[in-house]
Amino acid sequence: MLDQLEQQPADALLALIKLHNADPRSDKIDLGVGVYRTGQGETPVFGAIKTAERILVDTQDSKAYLGPEGDMGFVAALMPYIFGKDSPDMGGRIEGMQTPGGTGSLRLALAMAKRAGAKRIVVGNPSWPNHAQICRDLGLDVAEFNHASPDGTADMAGVRKAIAEAQAGDVLMLHGCCHNPTGIDYTQGEWDEIAGMLAGSPMLPLIDMAYQGLGHGMEQDAYGLRRVLVSVPEALISYSCDKNFGLYRDRVGALYVMARDAGDLPAIMSHGHALARANWSQPPDHGGAAVRIVLEDEKLTAQWLDELDQMRTRMRQMRERLAAAGQAGSIDLAPMGQQNGLFSIVGLTGEQVLAIREKHGVYMAGSSRINIAGLTSGNIDKFIDAVADVAG
Repeated sequence: MLDQLEQQPADALLALIKLHNADPRSDKIDLGVGVYRTGQGETPVFGAIKTAERILVDTQDSKAYLGPEGDMGFVAALMPYIFGKDSPDMGGRIEGMQTPGGTGSLRLALAMAKRAGAKRIVVGNPSWPNHAQICRDLGLDVAEFNHASPDGTADMAGVRKAIAEAQAGDVLMLHGCCHNPTGIDYTQGEWDEIAGMLAGSPMLPLIDMAYQGLGHGMEQDAYGLRRVLVSVPEALISYSCDKNFGLYRDRVGALYVMARDAGDLPAIMSHGHALARANWSQPPDHGGAAVRIVLEDEKLTAQWLDELDQMRTRMRQMRERLAAAGQAGSIDLAPMGQQNGLFSIVGLTGEQVLAIREKHGVYMAGSSRINIAGLTSGNIDKFIDAVADVAG
C-alpha cells in the first residue's frame, strides 16, 4: 500500500533554512525562521526557565503519566494572565487542558468544534498557513475574508462582512495579538466593535493566542480576547507558550473552553480528553512543569516578565528603525512601526524576494514575510538598502 503514496511538496520554510545555511556569504541575513533572536542572533533559553528546570530536576519524583489533560497546575497558573486576575475562570465557565504546543491546541480546538457541529472555519487572509492545513486535514471548509489593508492597518470592512454573513456552524478564527504573518492587529476600538458584532452572531469564536506579551505587554495584548469573551456565550481559546517563554522545541500549549454554563464544561471537556487520547494520549510534561514553577514563584515570575520586556523592546526598536527609514524604493516601511510581534510583510513580489536573496543574501518567505527579530543594529541598514535596491 505504501508505494501508492505520492511525494508531497517540501515545506517552503524548511527549504529556505537549507538555502540560508548553504550560503557562504558572511553578511547573509535570515529573516525566515519564526523564532526570537537577540541582537547577537541567538535564541537563548530564558533565565527564569533555566532556574525552573533546575528546580524540576531536583524535586520531580516521578515520570508517571499525568493523563490527557496534562499538568492542570500549569493550566491554572496561566489563566490569570490570559483572562484577567479578577475572575480568570469567568465564574466557573472556563476550563482548560495542556496540549503539545499551540499547534496541538489548534488541532484539538478545531476537532472539538467539528464534533460540536462546526462546518466552516472563517479566517482572515493572509493567516498562518497551518490554520488552513489543519482545517483541510479535518475535513472542515475554510472561508476567507481580507485581513490587511494596503496602508498596513486591519481591513475592518472584511471582518464586518464575514460576521454579517455568518451562518449556523461557522467558527470565526481570530489572532489574539501579534498577527502572523502581517503584524497587523485590531485596535482596542476595533476589538470593541468586533465583540459587539459577535454578541449577536451565530459564530463560535476561536481565538489563537500564540504571542501574548510580544506586542505591547501581557495585559495590553489580552484586551481583544477578554473583550470578546465578555460579549459571547461560548468560545475556544488556543494558547502557546512557545514564544513568550522561549519553549519552542518543548511544545507547550493549552486549550481553554468557555461554556455558556459552568455545568456544561464536564461534558465538553470529556470530548477534549477523548480527542487528546486518540491523538497524542497525553502531552509532554517538562516544559509545562517549568512554566508552572515560574508562575508559582514571585521572583521567577518577575524575572520572566523582565526577559519578555527585553524581547519586546528590542523588536520595537527594530520596527522604529524601519519606520524612520520610510520609503525604500517603492516600498513604504513606515507602517511596520505600528505593527506588532515577530512578523510583518514587506510587500515585495515573488521576483523581488528571489532577487534580494540572490543579490544581497537576505532570506525571507516567498510572501515577503519577515521575522523582525532577525534584524539587528548591525544588519538593518543593509536590509533597508537591499529592499530599496530590488524595489527601486
